[in-house]
Amino acid sequence: MGKIILRNITVDGRPSDIRIEGSRIAAIRPHGEDFTVPEGFEVADCSGKVAVPGFVNAHTHAAMSLLRGIGEDMALKDWLDHIWAIESHLDAPFIYHSGKVAALEMIKTGTTAFNDMYWHSYMARKAADETGLGCLVSYTFLDNFDQKTAERQKEECLALTEAVGSWGERTKFAISVHSVYTVSEPLILWATEHARKRGLRIHIHVSETEREVQDCKAAHGGLSPVEYLDSLGVLGPDVIAAHTLWLSGKDVEILGSRGVSCVHNINSNLKLASGYNFLWKELTEAGANVCLGTDGCASSNNLDMLEAMKTCAITQKAWRKDPSALPLESLLKMATVNGGKALGLKTGRIEEGWDADIQIVDTDSTYFISPAPFLANFIYSAHSDSIVSLISGGEFVMRDRKVPGEEEIRRAGRECLSLIEKFR
Repeated sequence: MGKIILRNITVDGRPSDIRIEGSRIAAIRPHGEDFTVPEGFEVADCSGKVAVPGFVNAHTHAAMSLLRGIGEDMALKDWLDHIWAIESHLDAPFIYHSGKVAALEMIKTGTTAFNDMYWHSYMARKAADETGLGCLVSYTFLDNFDQKTAERQKEECLALTEAVGSWGERTKFAISVHSVYTVSEPLILWATEHARKRGLRIHIHVSETEREVQDCKAAHGGLSPVEYLDSLGVLGPDVIAAHTLWLSGKDVEILGSRGVSCVHNINSNLKLASGYNFLWKELTEAGANVCLGTDGCASSNNLDMLEAMKTCAITQKAWRKDPSALPLESLLKMATVNGGKALGLKTGRIEEGWDADIQIVDTDSTYFISPAPFLANFIYSAHSDSIVSLISGGEFVMRDRKVPGEEEIRRAGRECLSLIEKFR
């Protein structure tokens, strides 16, 4: 386990020394104070560098990393039909190697934990474990209202649930219900009951498009997806609702009162023309836990949370016609501690007792030659290559932009592409 001292690193504007023991931050002291180096500790000189909490990607489909760019210029429904046709041919090895590619990309862009919804979920867990990331991975229900498929998925879920007892502290298991338009009501109810009996989180796409809301109202007596799920007893503080883009005032009130974690996926939503008027302020004030995600690479095209943060903020400012919308500190919380809360991880703060998930940012570049606050330059000016090293769970997973085994990860990823070339 980690035994690291980050010497002379800036924390909240102050030169500090951080001692990491195991997976946690054991102590933070002002630099220059007596900070005895215990035996067996590595000391990393971080002069000129800044500590930032590791990003938490609160909604993605990691194994789509090898599907990026294959369904361009399509609306969501057409895009889904195209992607699902390809996904029907994917096997566990493909999911594993594409998951490793995704993990490599997340590490390079400062993410230390992610929430994944995809097939062969144990492969996402394996990829995360091998690269040192924290994750919430789930069994995904999608029966397309077919009873035979529903029964098969129940059996698969029960078997996988029994197998996850040995998973580590930073690898958590959840239940995903794809959406109200792809999962039958009996299966939604079964999956919710199964999750709650075992204390598992529930992950679901909600109100991603205007059409989804219209179709749900037509199918369920005028109820929106949020109202429909609430009528079934699904919504609660254990629910992670991806997108939550097309919301009424009543929807916001329900999501807030239930303490749901709502994940904004701005780049994917913009690219698929799903919408952009995400109600982060209204949801936060109502009591929801608002987070940030990238969605999968097939729709957002990358897993760069720093890019997502900038796009999120400037879009809020534009559509609200308010340059003060979404302050920097709120934006950082969406991308870090709020995501950690959604996943059930004690991450997102650089404080004693919290998980040692730390980005080490080099400010020796043109982006930071400014009297502006660090966060302004980091989020609005810099790129993720300013993140030179990354600590996840108390261990270095990247040093000086190098990730162990990255050449092999890229090579194996390229070899997997032959599986999908013939189905494009």
